[in-house]
Amino acid sequence: MAQQFRQPGDALHVPPHGLPSLKLPWDRSTPEIPHFLGWLNYWSAAAAQAIGFPDPTRDAELLSRARRTASGGWVVQLTDAPLDLDNPTHLDTLRRTYERFPEIGGRAVP
Repeated sequence: MAQQFRQPGDALHVPPHGLPSLKLPWDRSTPEIPHFLGWLNYWSAAAAQAIGFPDPTRDAELLSRARRTASGGWVVQLTDAPLDLDNPTHLDTLRRTYERFPEIGGRAVP
């Protein structure tokens, strides 16, 4: 995951495994949006609203492994087993989730 972050001065940044390049946390202006995706993610109510989660039609797969917290946030598990980037199914899930939420990592076009 650390190799996904674009460092200052990186003219051409190509993260491993075809994953997206992410902005460093201090280079972004929206603190409630998650910095990156992991196997297990906590999204506060504000974060979930900012990224548009949940959308029942688009997020059915994620909702099958998510639970709502008492405070209105979400705990979202991307895969059944811990995330393994050498597992093509896990890598595909991670890529699709980044595509679904371009705001994560500061990748959305303002």
